[in-house]
Amino acid sequence: MMASRFPLNIPPPFEEAVNSLEREIMRFLLRSTQDRDDAMDLFQETWLRAYRAYPTLKSSDGLRPWIYRIASNLCRNRARDRARRSKMIAEGGIDADEMLSHSHGVEGSPATLIHLKRAIARLPRKQGRALRMRKLDGLEYGEIAAALKCSPESARASVYQALKKIRAAE
Repeated sequence: MMASRFPLNIPPPFEEAVNSLEREIMRFLLRSTQDRDDAMDLFQETWLRAYRAYPTLKSSDGLRPWIYRIASNLCRNRARDRARRSKMIAEGGIDADEMLSHSHGVEGSPATLIHLKRAIARLPRKQGRALRMRKLDGLEYGEIAAALKCSPESARASVYQALKKIRAAE
């Protein structure tokens, strides 16, 4: 019998969810954070929070968008915390060299992907996340809506507006 890589007694449906979505969620986190260490931290936190809340998941919520919502919220929180730290650095409250020593970018990206990441980074947060989920992660609009806590029409509009802004900037 093959030993599970999870030391806890995880219900089989949750372990199946982890196995089926772990690569996809990791790719989402890498694209969202553009930092391998941050992505790994958020990946672990995503699955920890999902495991703890799994018994409360309603089948109507859908597992995939639910996990994306957890990951997306964690990314948003991390970005907010980073912005606060940057402000403190600017005000002289934190040593900038210490902060920079923990920064590691994603390496080996083609020029077009770098251009796309920069364009997405300039978008409003909701539009950028919706576009990443749709074009890079392949989520349906209903799944994006569930992850972003909005209507499918709003998710579709966010993707449309994001694409429109990127095309206008070219």
